[in-house]
Amino acid sequence: MAVATPKFGMGASVLRLEDRAFVTGGGRYTDDIAPDGVLHGYVLRSPFANARFSIASVEAARKSPGVHLVLTGNDLAHLGDLVSDSMAEQPDGTTAPTRDIPILCRDHAHYVGDAVAFIVADTRALAQDAADLVEIDYDGLDAAANTATALDPDAPLVWPELGSNRAFTYRHGDRARTDAAFANAAKVTRIEFRNNRLVANYIETRAAIGEWKPEEDRFVLTIGSQGVHSVQKILAGVFGIDRRNLRVVTPDVGGGFGPKMFTYREYALVMEAARQLGRPVKWTGDRTEHFLTDAQGRDNVVSAEMAMDANGRFLALRVRFLANMGAYISQFGADIPYIGATMSTGVYDIPALDVEIEGVYTNTCPVDAYRGAGRPEAAFLLEKMVDACARDMGLGYDEIRRRNFIRPDQFPYRTPTNRLYDVGEFDGHMTLAMERAGWSTFGERAANSKKAGKLRGIGMATYIEACAFPGSEPAFVELNEDGTVTLKIGTQSTGQGHSTAYAQLVAEKLNLPIDRVVMRQGDTDDLDDGEGTGGSRSIPLGGVSAVRASEALAEKIRRIAADELEASAHDIELHEGTARIVGTDRVISYADIARAAAAPDDVRASGEFVQDEATYPNGTHICEVEIDPETGQTEILGYTTVDDFGVTVNPVLLAGQIHGGVAQGIGQALAEDVVYGEDGQLLSASFMDYAMPRADLLPFFETGTRNVPSTTNALGIKGAGEAGTIGAAPAAMNAVTDALWRAYGIGHVEMPATPGRIWAAIRSADGR
Repeated sequence: MAVATPKFGMGASVLRLEDRAFVTGGGRYTDDIAPDGVLHGYVLRSPFANARFSIASVEAARKSPGVHLVLTGNDLAHLGDLVSDSMAEQPDGTTAPTRDIPILCRDHAHYVGDAVAFIVADTRALAQDAADLVEIDYDGLDAAANTATALDPDAPLVWPELGSNRAFTYRHGDRARTDAAFANAAKVTRIEFRNNRLVANYIETRAAIGEWKPEEDRFVLTIGSQGVHSVQKILAGVFGIDRRNLRVVTPDVGGGFGPKMFTYREYALVMEAARQLGRPVKWTGDRTEHFLTDAQGRDNVVSAEMAMDANGRFLALRVRFLANMGAYISQFGADIPYIGATMSTGVYDIPALDVEIEGVYTNTCPVDAYRGAGRPEAAFLLEKMVDACARDMGLGYDEIRRRNFIRPDQFPYRTPTNRLYDVGEFDGHMTLAMERAGWSTFGERAANSKKAGKLRGIGMATYIEACAFPGSEPAFVELNEDGTVTLKIGTQSTGQGHSTAYAQLVAEKLNLPIDRVVMRQGDTDDLDDGEGTGGSRSIPLGGVSAVRASEALAEKIRRIAADELEASAHDIELHEGTARIVGTDRVISYADIARAAAAPDDVRASGEFVQDEATYPNGTHICEVEIDPETGQTEILGYTTVDDFGVTVNPVLLAGQIHGGVAQGIGQALAEDVVYGEDGQLLSASFMDYAMPRADLLPFFETGTRNVPSTTNALGIKGAGEAGTIGAAPAAMNAVTDALWRAYGIGHVEMPATPGRIWAAIRSADGR
């Protein structure tokens, strides 16, 4: 049995197959779709962060031109809430109650943007005009909008019946062992900071089209998502129907980053409106709605301490942090700080750990998974702490890391939070990154900057993350009568290049041109189940399954070809979309093989790889900056990454993932920040107020890998989708802090380190 070496297989730098359509206007997104007779919905949202309300009348709105339907919370008593099951066990063995999201609020709004009515009209503009005619009496109340003060005794209560804004309490580690280590420490370093809140700001805002098919007794929902099956399951629960009575379809998606994974209330609203009206109903959110209502990320207030011996060896880590959940518990919201805390010790051999997390409710938009989902928060905490420890001990940033890295001979290594790392060579990628970044000659560059009146700093972050969590993603392949191969899988591309990556893996096993592989995702009618895309799981799990399915199909192709060519299957070689007898010119095309199949299943195959443990990508990011002390302006002069992703499937796709992730991490470090006023009003609700990273903020990136194949994953792949974001924020902030420390002894600036904040810190330090 043989497969001739394909031109483009795993590891090849194949350009993205999907880009021709995207760059020539051939993409097809939810808002591009307009079913016959489609109506348009508009959500009326609360202008108050915390208010009791009553709807006096909707009659004027219903009589408004072009209006077909007005829905309020009282009209949706037959629908369930969007329920989260993400609460973990608390230290006392209990599980805290959730506060789930109603499809429409009934008598109380809990944040600005909370949905109170849904209007359907011939156009969005007419629906919006009618919304102004809904008569609502609001009784505005004091709001809790600040994470740091949410648990203060006099803080307004988001949910008064709970008696507190505490949502839950989690703990990791061994408190007694940690206390003992601190009691015997030669040195203790302490830090406090805020991990700023972020908005995902994908290019394509959310949209949804609901249709009711009475002849099929089912709904069709078209949305941009990160996986159709989870949405199907959740909405089937909301409507109390069998999930087979709901088809969910996702066309092209313009970015996801986590928040498009979730099920939002607008999806249920367009479905219910379509059922009542017997016509398709579309809702398309604008950018302001995105800022107000799409699940946001991060937002922690952290204090931490590291105990060290006299040589700078880490003895114990103690962490306390508040995690803002917003007004409700979103789909995975309570999981995010829990998962992040399991990565608290990072790449370091820290014997003892004590982490306590308190989730808090505030009158703000719910918080959930955003690129990295807890792991960026953990990495930022730890890498900021390690640099502070180095300064306190008088050690180099690289030296303190080397003294505390988990050594290669310690693997497999179980962390204090029960994570099991399989492999790792952390000093290796740090040393290589330092060489490529010119770490040893930084002093010369810093001196030149000083002569020019500028401050120069260099910072690093050595991170590890958990991704491709235990589970599977089955793949299904079929040889078609035109000689192409269709792959069906339950992941969802939101810009990553799945069509290209999967095609490489399938084409390598079947030896056919990669443009002969057709990927199908995003339709619950195609597959019974699928876990979607998130946590860098698609290629590590789905890719292995695709390889196994392709291997099984290759065997079936050989058997059919052997029958047609009157040969043994062991003598059949697959070559560029044909099967031939090795060493002869006797050949049969894949198209003819498909037509020769006695039954459809003869040219179909499936594969499933079940992974029992997460994979652990890791690496080093190094950032070099120059700061103008007169303005506080920061310029990034160089950025270097050396990552361990186990195996690289496609270097071009990998570079795109790293570049995008680093841009998002730098955005958090230097620009982005969600700001709420004391009354809960969102003060950063547009691009006029919320600073996104632009090209002029970013340097050219130097990226590279030093891979150590995973022993957990069948192909050695670890995953790469979130790594850039995880390493970037701490590397950039450590570089800024290094510059300020060298010149002024400033050891902390809050994120985002804007010119104003840096300028103020410098003025405070030099007494001006």
